[in-house]
Amino acid sequence: MAAKAVPAFCLGEHTLSVPMSLHATNRQRLCERLKANPHLPPGSVVLLQGGSQQMRDSSDHEPLFRQESYFHWAFGVTESDFYGAILVDSGKSIIFPPKLPEAYAVWMGTILPKEYYKEKYGVDEAHFSEDIPSVLQSHKVKVILTLRGLNSDSGNYTKEATFPGIEKFNVNNYLLHPEITECRVFKTPEELKVMKYVAMVSSRAHIEVMKNVKPDMYEYQLESLFHHYCYSQGGCRFLSYTCIAASGCNAAILHYGHSGAPNYKQIRDGDICSFDMGAEYNCYSSDITCAFPANGKFTPDQKIVYNAVLKANRAVLNACRPGVAWPDMHLLAERTILEELRRHGLLQGDVDAMLERRMGAVFMPHGLGHLIGIDTHDVGGYPEGVERSTLPGLRSLRTARVLQENMVVTIEPGIYFIDVLLDEALSDPQRAPFIVPEVLQRFRGFGGVRIEDDVVITADGAEILNEVPRTVEAIEEVMAEGRQVSAGA
Repeated sequence: MAAKAVPAFCLGEHTLSVPMSLHATNRQRLCERLKANPHLPPGSVVLLQGGSQQMRDSSDHEPLFRQESYFHWAFGVTESDFYGAILVDSGKSIIFPPKLPEAYAVWMGTILPKEYYKEKYGVDEAHFSEDIPSVLQSHKVKVILTLRGLNSDSGNYTKEATFPGIEKFNVNNYLLHPEITECRVFKTPEELKVMKYVAMVSSRAHIEVMKNVKPDMYEYQLESLFHHYCYSQGGCRFLSYTCIAASGCNAAILHYGHSGAPNYKQIRDGDICSFDMGAEYNCYSSDITCAFPANGKFTPDQKIVYNAVLKANRAVLNACRPGVAWPDMHLLAERTILEELRRHGLLQGDVDAMLERRMGAVFMPHGLGHLIGIDTHDVGGYPEGVERSTLPGLRSLRTARVLQENMVVTIEPGIYFIDVLLDEALSDPQRAPFIVPEVLQRFRGFGGVRIEDDVVITADGAEILNEVPRTVEAIEEVMAEGRQVSAGA
């Protein structure tokens, strides 16, 4: 007799097989955390509502569906319009697919029985969503825990589950959110395996971009190459976020690639490229930025900026460990950058005085990095008791937490020459004396450099999940290799 297949998410032998036990472990962790909460009502059930298929504006065009993140974390369901329940006392799991109309079989494919989803997702029970009230009553549910809370990063509220008849139950909508959010902050070994996989796929895609970029290409052509590699070689149908494929002066636009500036510049000989791109697999994200010269050779000024950012990146990496406060890591990156800019003549004066007057935010206005997981900017950055700074640069931090083992963060220092920030600093009597205008002028229009790695905090340090060339020499070697292959073809 053949062994029963283990429920898993997989898109082919060349991709990673992700067992549904990953989500079962997450549910178990959530139950343990809830049961440790002295305010948990007896007979509680967690009820989560998955994402719904949306249409584009007023049309019948269906954008590609991606599952709501909390629901995916708990159940791993890829389809839309599901519900999921977790009986806290027993840990039993139930999913509720929608009951589809007969016309679905004509236009969308076979209508599958609810038992199919029970096996597919490795849960204890499956019932149609129209039966939620009777199923919960049969399990003698006394309180429904729904998910309502503020995402401290986006400022948006979570999707709170509702269904016809919910008014007949006692509902608690404040206890669940902080507990499940805190669970998501810390990754299990199974989750880290997925994150390492998607980081490696993204790394190889970045290397393909480096090997193939040439002056006179368009930024979007490299974005396309990145996405094609991630999907064809890694099974990553989704990217984690809109690609930032910035070259030349565009590399000073922190969130370039949006609809108003959609990666459409032609890349010029001598441009520095700063490409911030990451794939997503099984809803887990990667977020990697690589900077490199369009023509394959760094200029002396490009080396100054690139090496300063790399030094800051590695200083933070070497300092990260449990017990370290993330704002202190941001300040370490700023200090390193300011010291290097002073060493190369762009700045002058005392670095401590520069830090006090927030000169670091002139060249790195964004935060050092963020939590990453199922969301690129993952949840849990500012739980109750963690305050956001009001100072330039530091106020842009997406978390101010103390690092702990099994957190995953990005380390992404950068140096950017943004005219509006440079002009403000030059007109400020407190900051202008630190700037050497004649040297700074040489970097006007340079763009910027960001170096971003995905890092898991370990028991005694930190480990990079991605693997891309980082030194000037390694980047030039990879780019030269790509040009040799192209010339041979």
